Amino acid sequence: MVTYEKQRCWSILLRLFHWMFALSIVVLATTGFYINNPWAGNMIEGSRAWPITSYVRYIHFIAAYTFSSAVAIRLFLYIFGNKQERVLDILPVTGRNLKNLFSTLLHYSYISDKHDERLGHNLLAGATYLITFFAALFMILSGFYMLFPEVAFWQKWGVILLGSQQQARLYHHLVMWWFIIFSVIHVYFLTWNDIRHPEGLISSMFTGVKFKQKV
Repeated sequence: MVTYEKQRCWSILLRLFHWMFALSIVVLATTGFYINNPWAGNMIEGSRAWPITSYVRYIHFIAAYTFSSAVAIRLFLYIFGNKQERVLDILPVTGRNLKNLFSTLLHYSYISDKHDERLGHNLLAGATYLITFFAALFMILSGFYMLFPEVAFWQKWGVILLGSQQQARLYHHLVMWWFIIFSVIHVYFLTWNDIRHPEGLISSMFTGVKFKQKV
């Protein structure tokens, strides 16, 4: 009979980051679509059409600050978090990590049934999260450039890095699709893993605990 033991995996701060990040993405994407193409009151002249869009923008900005705070928390954890929360644990720079990357690719592709169990993220997931982290930094950069175009810093560096406001808006919109696609794939693989391997992958983001098979 296979037995499992509980092992502490994620800190409270990591779990706080996760839910701040996830929920803010949902709100940002939803309100962002509306801001890009507002439909309510478009045919109404005067001030009656303005409050709806202004409220949506206000919600978008609140979510953006939440998103930015979550990214700051994750940056802190990449450097100062526990062993499985630090960036070195997900970089393919060691033999163990490279082995895990290839075994995970084979496992997810149904080529191999071997599961290289890790307490933290597998390397494929970790690398994807790191790419998403840099995409998040770009969204923060482009978002604040559009929000505060009158600030001298953005008038210089915003134009150098992102071009005009309209160019920044286009880039901001395009990178948003990475988060939408990432979210769908993320939920799929979480569900897939929980079905195939009783590690408590989904519940660990609530409890901070995963289950590892006793040797």
